[in-house]
Amino acid sequence: MALLRVLSAQRSTVYLVYCRNSVNKSNLAAATAVANCRRDQRRQHSGKAASCASNSISDEEYALLSALDALPQRQHQHHQHHHHQQQRKQLLQILAAGHGTVRGVHSMPRQQQAQLAAAELAVEDKQRVHLEPAKPNPAGTPQRDPLDVSFNDPIAAFKSKTTWELLRAYLVYMICSSEKLVEHNMQLMKICKQIFGAKLFTMMMKATFYGHFVAGEDQIKIIPTLERLRSFGVKPILDYSVEEDISQEEAEKREVEASVSSAGDSVKDEGSMPQYHVDKSFADRRYKVSSARTYFYLNEATCERNMETFIKCLEAVSADDAKEPRALQLGGATFGTGITAIKLTALGRPQLLLQLSEVIMRTRKYMEDLVGGQGNVLTHHKTIKDLEKYYATVGDNKDVQHFLKNVTSDKEGILHLFPWSGIVDEDSQLSDTFRVPDPKTGQMRRLISQIPPKEEEMFRNMIRRLNTIVKTAADLDVRIMIDAEQTYFQPAISRITLEMMRKYNKDKAIVFNTYQCYLRESFREVGTDLEQAKRQNFYFGAKLVRGAYMEQERARAQALGYPDPVNPNYEATTDMYHKTLAECLRRIKVLKDCGDDAKKIGIMVASHNEDTVRFAIEKMKEIGISPEDKVICFGQLLGMCDYITFPLGQAGYSAYKYIPYGPVEEVLPYLSRRAQENKGVLKKIQKEKRLLLAEIRRRLMRGQLFYTPKGNYVPI
Repeated sequence: MALLRVLSAQRSTVYLVYCRNSVNKSNLAAATAVANCRRDQRRQHSGKAASCASNSISDEEYALLSALDALPQRQHQHHQHHHHQQQRKQLLQILAAGHGTVRGVHSMPRQQQAQLAAAELAVEDKQRVHLEPAKPNPAGTPQRDPLDVSFNDPIAAFKSKTTWELLRAYLVYMICSSEKLVEHNMQLMKICKQIFGAKLFTMMMKATFYGHFVAGEDQIKIIPTLERLRSFGVKPILDYSVEEDISQEEAEKREVEASVSSAGDSVKDEGSMPQYHVDKSFADRRYKVSSARTYFYLNEATCERNMETFIKCLEAVSADDAKEPRALQLGGATFGTGITAIKLTALGRPQLLLQLSEVIMRTRKYMEDLVGGQGNVLTHHKTIKDLEKYYATVGDNKDVQHFLKNVTSDKEGILHLFPWSGIVDEDSQLSDTFRVPDPKTGQMRRLISQIPPKEEEMFRNMIRRLNTIVKTAADLDVRIMIDAEQTYFQPAISRITLEMMRKYNKDKAIVFNTYQCYLRESFREVGTDLEQAKRQNFYFGAKLVRGAYMEQERARAQALGYPDPVNPNYEATTDMYHKTLAECLRRIKVLKDCGDDAKKIGIMVASHNEDTVRFAIEKMKEIGISPEDKVICFGQLLGMCDYITFPLGQAGYSAYKYIPYGPVEEVLPYLSRRAQENKGVLKKIQKEKRLLLAEIRRRLMRGQLFYTPKGNYVPI
């Protein structure tokens, strides 16, 4: 309580006494007597009667405060609780009206005291929403709480946690506040393991970092966490977070070997772009990256195992969904079920993604020459006739005529120079697909270097694995989010993801792409993909993030001599995020206004920044998009920003937690990064620490040390 916290902070003479007396004249007189007696005893005990007398409060004031604090605030007897709250409010009104003056060690003016009492009344009104029993909802209506968009309500933030979990979270954040401990966290964990042994070390980790940031060791052990999340209105994004703990030398060796074709590196070829070729200095992709999991290619068998792991994640999410009555699953809705996150670099050889990315960027450059400036054919509305004029001087060439015949187009203009769907067609060959005619000679030239048959087979295997995963997700009605990675992989990842959307997002959004808003091209990329989804009539799914590779990307661009792809500062990234999100919401509104299916665009606001979450909520209200439209959802990591996720879920917004799981020893690299990330966002942690401490104190004051979380919410 605001008033009690101030009194406590000033070391006032008010102590907490719990009783169940009604507030009437006789009880007030009794309370006055008790208060006076206790005050005299304290003065005698302290031996400072004179000092206390000069700073004491009147008998009536002391009695009022004692009676105020005497009122129980427990939740288990609801009919009495409401009565006591009314009594408490009456007493506060007396104080606010000026019937007494609270003077602690530092005397408080009457006006300030009245303001504090008024503030306390406001807090009491707000807390009653959480403490009083929820009124019965109409049949079929799930429980909902009002949302505090300032995200300052510790009760709403942590009602899903036991008191032990709150204490553990506070301890973890305190440790993360120590730069030296965080900097050497991996070495310290290994030393602890050697000293205490594997069994005791595992117990220690489960009691601290592992228990806070990781849901469990396997698909079975995470079920209680998933069930509790759902009971408080939050859904899961599962991620099997096991990583190899390999040295920098081993990582560099693997990456270099897996990023160069057996036919040799074509970095010196005409038109080659250096950023899409491996550089040993940056071959360890973990360099300056704290918040993204990294896979290093070993062999095709490892990729097969990764595919099987992702499928197990899908099955775990689906099994969790199956526990809910079908009516509550909201089947067919954009965000009606759980999500699994995957990385494309886990499913194939990185060299193939590098080569495909370079093809895409060289194609864009070719198209810029065609349209005569920046942008693409979608924005310039070029048609087949425009393309024929471009090749007019070589129009009689058979190869050029065949090329023009196969250009993919629609009523509005040219969509692609190639049948891009070929990259997800297991029968197509990359080397044969990406060829364009020279506008001067008519000679066909490759935009991709010759790929040996064995590597073509590897690419087809990668696409087969992804197809298997997405098909399984569609069959299980689970969503797939394909994570963003470094810019030298991202063009290929985005293109493949878009083709998967075209193939599987025909009736609802199954596949989601991830867009990193710290990149200068984010807004344009999202706009182009939205336009393609509209023209080709498939459902578009996007996860918007700030990004995980900024420092690495900036250092690599400088070292290799290509333009920095990253926005100049944090503010520019925030502007890019908000601009991109606003455009997505605008297009959703257009769909609604036209009577079209608004779910054709689904957006996840994956951010730990409460200003961005507030921006999304305000924009939703501004343009008339409700949570029930199921087109916008919010996501945060398990163990971080609970004060954002849970109030959203409990208020009826679509809220997700990114749920890592895996054996203790094998997720140590993940835990190490979480500690590093927390060190980097200490300003955010300060608020969470403050709210944690407020909730811990509140529970101790109310005798809720053994509080058991029980939610009755239904995720939207």
